[in-house]
Amino acid sequence: MAALPGHAWGTSLNALASHTFSTLRHTTHYLESGPVDGPLMMLLHGWPELSLIWRAQMDAFAAEGWRCVAPDMRGYGGSSAPKATSAYTNQQVVADMAELHGHLGGEPAIWVGHDWGSVIVGALVAHQPQRSRGAVLVSVPYFPDANALPTLIPLVDRAIYPADQYPDGQWDYYRYYNTHFASAVADLDADKVASLASIFRSGNPASIGTPSANASVTRKGGRFGSAHRAPPGRPDPALWPAADFEALVRAFDARGFRPPCAWYLNDDANIAYAREARDGGRLSLPVLFVNGAYDQINSIVGNRMGDPMRAACADLTVTTLSGAHWLPLERKVELASAIRDWLRAKQL
Repeated sequence: MAALPGHAWGTSLNALASHTFSTLRHTTHYLESGPVDGPLMMLLHGWPELSLIWRAQMDAFAAEGWRCVAPDMRGYGGSSAPKATSAYTNQQVVADMAELHGHLGGEPAIWVGHDWGSVIVGALVAHQPQRSRGAVLVSVPYFPDANALPTLIPLVDRAIYPADQYPDGQWDYYRYYNTHFASAVADLDADKVASLASIFRSGNPASIGTPSANASVTRKGGRFGSAHRAPPGRPDPALWPAADFEALVRAFDARGFRPPCAWYLNDDANIAYAREARDGGRLSLPVLFVNGAYDQINSIVGNRMGDPMRAACADLTVTTLSGAHWLPLERKVELASAIRDWLRAKQL
């Protein structure tokens, strides 16, 4: 699919150059800012996002001389959205990013990922470390055996999620995709604006130590319960700039939630691919993990979620920001500062 029209990218805000790169296997739309001869920083978004989630960080680092590139990941925005579920494995998406990286010159880059983008950054640097000088993982830690239910469920904090009440812990929503995929997608698609507005919310310190709503999706019969659609609501203006949220909605109007949600359906393939990485998936390059203090799903504080990453990373730095899951939006300036401080400390 061709790139979305230029007006979709929020012309009232700082301009980001829009490009499309195609191979025989895939088309990637990406945004770019900063000098073309600057050091390369690749920024990969997650679910259910868009390249535009990185606008604030791209503005900050482009102003400092970095060449910032943020693609729409497979199934999103102006990039290809294959129909087959098997098209959304980590191996396929890593191949997309490797091809794009080669197109951009192939120099070792700083790779930054959020949510599923963090998963792809970890997989890419594990399989193709020559493409990276350092990796920044935001919100989702690195799992050398893949971000998959068999990896995640044994790490659930049973003090918060007793096994008899929450067998899959906070990952019940993930399980629901695998058991009720059509219903999960239909509920999200029923009102895309309301779905997106309900998903992107700021963190609440009172949530610490309490069960996430995502742990009860199966029990409720879906993310939105018996209503099977998101309640009416407006997007949080502190997170998405209005023009960017409108672009996000247009992208989901065009594609729906099925392609992004298909990323959750490939655990077996993703585990098999992870086990092909050299040195058991151990990462020797510098890694920064940015933790959300109020992230009920992925925080590594006070639980075992970060243990596989700590064991697999030879040079790991962890910093925690006072936000929940959507740190590129919730903590725009603070996230850029955390990355900048790490880059300087590691002389990258």
